[in-house]
Amino acid sequence: MQEAIRKSEVLIEALPYIKKFFKKNIVIKFGGSSLGDEKVRQSILQDIVFMNFAGMNPVLVHGGGPYISDKLKTSGINFKFINGLRVTDEATMDVVDKALSELNHQLVDEMKKAGALAFGLSGKENKLLMASKIESENDMGFVGNVQTVNTTVLDRLIEADIIPVICPVGIGEDGYLYNINADEAAAHIAIAIKAEKIVVLTNVEGVLKEKDNPKTLFHSLSLEDVKYLTERGIISGGMIPKTNACIKALEGKVKKAHIINASLPHAILLEIFTDKGIGTEIVKSGKRTKATEGM
Repeated sequence: MQEAIRKSEVLIEALPYIKKFFKKNIVIKFGGSSLGDEKVRQSILQDIVFMNFAGMNPVLVHGGGPYISDKLKTSGINFKFINGLRVTDEATMDVVDKALSELNHQLVDEMKKAGALAFGLSGKENKLLMASKIESENDMGFVGNVQTVNTTVLDRLIEADIIPVICPVGIGEDGYLYNINADEAAAHIAIAIKAEKIVVLTNVEGVLKEKDNPKTLFHSLSLEDVKYLTERGIISGGMIPKTNACIKALEGKVKKAHIINASLPHAILLEIFTDKGIGTEIVKSGKRTKATEGM
């Protein structure tokens, strides 16, 4: 009986959030090593399916860096990273495209097994993600930035309660395919579909004041806080593209952004459907908050 009461209390706590986000678009970015962990992946996909059945419009954007690296090694193709981006020549781009397609099919199949309707998309299809080559001091090859997002197919899928599952391969006006950072792709997609929020999944608790110390988690930050922490080097490495994606989304009128730990059981549900939430919330504010005062 007590267990039944506990479950009912959880449902009652979730009710106002179900009402708040009913029919609202929520973009979820999922990638990295967490994507290859079956237990973590199943938990995340179950959360997304739950959101769909609760009347929300989740859109999944996925990366696949470790999987791509494994495929490149198997193919005997050497690769390197510059500033966190994979240098992508023509042979590498071919492997990236095929590897992300394989992952995309897997995610869609697993969602369907969980009872949802899902549809896989590559950014190269129907000009979903139009891209241009990144210009930098080092030639990155076929690494691109998003220029435009064509939401025609996305809008139709969302209207039909079908979960879009998107891999970040873009296509340029030159006809070439481009490897796009999944965080950046998720931000641009969130802006284009007027998402209520963007949730970026990672393998740490969120933005931390002290590396590897979850007790120093920043629960809420403003845009100015994020910029300040980046300048101070507290936000560094792989967290930079994630916070940049959040900044881009918020500046593009997405209302809220969250960075959360994918390895926590049912991380997305804990963030969206509970009063306390988890991870780091980033909100659009032009002022630093108490979180970074005195630093």
